[in-house]
Amino acid sequence: MDTPFSTLIRTASHEQHTEAETSTFMSDLLGGGLGVDAYARYTEQLWFVYAALEDGIDRLADDPVAGPFIQRELLRLPELERDLTHLLGPDWRAKASALPATEAYAARVAECARTWSAGYVAHHYTRYLGDLSGGQIIRDKAERMWGFARKGDGVRFYVFEEVGNPAAFKRGYRELLDAIAVDELEKQRVVAECKAAFALNTGVFRALGEEFSAAA
Repeated sequence: MDTPFSTLIRTASHEQHTEAETSTFMSDLLGGGLGVDAYARYTEQLWFVYAALEDGIDRLADDPVAGPFIQRELLRLPELERDLTHLLGPDWRAKASALPATEAYAARVAECARTWSAGYVAHHYTRYLGDLSGGQIIRDKAERMWGFARKGDGVRFYVFEEVGNPAAFKRGYRELLDAIAVDELEKQRVVAECKAAFALNTGVFRALGEEFSAAA
């Protein structure tokens, strides 16, 4: 294959990526049409997904396919939990609930983590590189709209303190994708899983949009 895998996976999933980014819920949230309660609910849903994503990292660290992608500086759960304490109070765990769409997303991530390391990489890629890129737009909007301290509690999920140079980090990550230890057929399966990951994420946005439309 002449095209680098990192380029292939990005271009092949562009349509699904755009659909997720331009969902009605995110457009309304970032456009000021929804309140901080919607942002908190979204953050809560992320916690369920990242719990599935990060639960198996110790097991996957030595995996020949997924292992190179397990980088501790990316881990988001501690920051998510700090944000949720700030947003929902110290007892947020007792009240947290996953939407059915979130349950489906988290279940698929967990299944890949258990049974298919290359599929896990697809979910790893769609989440963490998105957090490092478009996630910074969400952080900036949230700080300005709801008065969170810059890079402080409420938006810490989007702050990668241990990634000193995000642009260089993303280049390194794409090099890992280009060197992924799978054959061409498996690469096509990873691309398909990447598309599925974006679709699952869009499903969460759709469910959130329905919830807050119904509450309006």
